Amino acid sequence: MPTLPEIEAFSADLVAIRHDIHANPEIGFEEVRTSRLVAEKLAEWGIEVHSGIGKTGVVGVLHGTKGPGKTIGLRADMDALPMQETTNLPYSSKNPGVFHGCGHDGHTTMLLGAARYLASHRDFAGTIHLIFQPAEEGLGGARAMIADKLFERFPCDEVYGLHNAPHMDPGMVRLFPGPAMAGADFFDIKITGHGAHGARPESSRDPIIVATALVQALQSVVSRNTDPQQAAVLSVTKIHSGSAYNVIPEEATLGGTMRFFDPATGDLMRQRMRTIAAGIAATFAVDIEVDIRPIFSVLVNHEAQTAAAVESIAKIVGAENVLTNVQPAMGSEDFADMLQAVPGCYFWVGHEGNLPLHNPSFILDDGILPVGASLLATVATDRLAAG
Repeated sequence: MPTLPEIEAFSADLVAIRHDIHANPEIGFEEVRTSRLVAEKLAEWGIEVHSGIGKTGVVGVLHGTKGPGKTIGLRADMDALPMQETTNLPYSSKNPGVFHGCGHDGHTTMLLGAARYLASHRDFAGTIHLIFQPAEEGLGGARAMIADKLFERFPCDEVYGLHNAPHMDPGMVRLFPGPAMAGADFFDIKITGHGAHGARPESSRDPIIVATALVQALQSVVSRNTDPQQAAVLSVTKIHSGSAYNVIPEEATLGGTMRFFDPATGDLMRQRMRTIAAGIAATFAVDIEVDIRPIFSVLVNHEAQTAAAVESIAKIVGAENVLTNVQPAMGSEDFADMLQAVPGCYFWVGHEGNLPLHNPSFILDDGILPVGASLLATVATDRLAAG
């Protein structure tokens, strides 16, 4: 895959950094070691470092040598997932139940690679803010950094980010203007019935029966309430209840997520979930509590910044490998909150691999590291040159 030659020359260093981060993963807002490594590398390359932003976030400030100009933000996420790794790699996670199964170790390394290159090519007017964000995996890391006055302390005229994509061919990059990734809510539902002996179900108000009815009823929200032309997903991903073979439990809990692009669709789905839960509760004479929490905003790429990024990215991978006529993704990304505050663009970079993200055996292709670093560096320098 094509890269900037200077970045390719130190690609072995990038691989070593990623393997180190991969072997020592940390979940959201606990990225103490990762943040320290990032800060040390930035300082080593002569970049001004600010730590503790949004709890464990880091920002590197890189001024050009040609005076004032635009300010460009480049962002990478640092957190791992709370899941067990099964790759058996020599650099597998040393922390049980924590795994970089989404490739954020790669994102952090790519931005470090771009930082190293840019630190030795400061012949530009303006400033680059290197934003290393904690807690992207549903914990609100972007919002935490923004609440900690990220863009007041480190103003950006534009901001850019990327994600690895094992479902795309190596060397392919995907981006387009407008809504690109779905907004997402997480929900928890608690059903409180009446426990009894398993041999005397008539004495119970069985929360498991209620849970199964509720799961089925919730599937009607998308199939029968939302506009078929508005993409929407409602998935129940957790059911927990019971502790013994001969005990009908007192409680059952459900959890899951809903995805949408249209805010009105999101409002409709929340309202229908609560109405259905209330109806099921009345039907079975149980109590049902519904907690729905907005976690991710809809990610909207800005038109001018996306068009500019397409031109820069084509310099690295070739125009024929830049995909712009594609459909939005139902996945979510909290870079959306940064794009609500500052215009910019988010894009996906393909790499080798046959397993999806968040799979316990997912392996990030190290070949993507100099590619991603080259893309970020090129977008930043081109946007600064554009004035």
